[in-house]
Amino acid sequence: MLLVTGRGGGTELTGTVFERGEEPPTYAGAPEEGAPYVWVCDSFYQVESGGSALSIDGEEIRIAFEEPMPRGFDTRDQALSAAEEHVRTQFARIGVDPDEVVVDVVKRNPA
Repeated sequence: MLLVTGRGGGTELTGTVFERGEEPPTYAGAPEEGAPYVWVCDSFYQVESGGSALSIDGEEIRIAFEEPMPRGFDTRDQALSAAEEHVRTQFARIGVDPDEVVVDVVKRNPA
């Protein structure tokens, strides 16, 4: 599995690319079981009230989470490209410049 982490605004977000032969979590909306690469990560957006507190560049904002939307891909490059785009988009949704987000990919062995 590959952990894709974006860092920006003093916080971070990590999602997972499940690779060939690894079993991603199953739940409603999961991609076809035959997808060799599956990206799973939270989505969130800023709200005026409710949600969870998050500090961005020293300022507290409130965010709400959407149900993860797993996506299947045929190649590792496609999955990683979509993962990076997703991470940058989440930061943009809370006011962090997506070009300022640092994205790292780390290979982990499923335990």
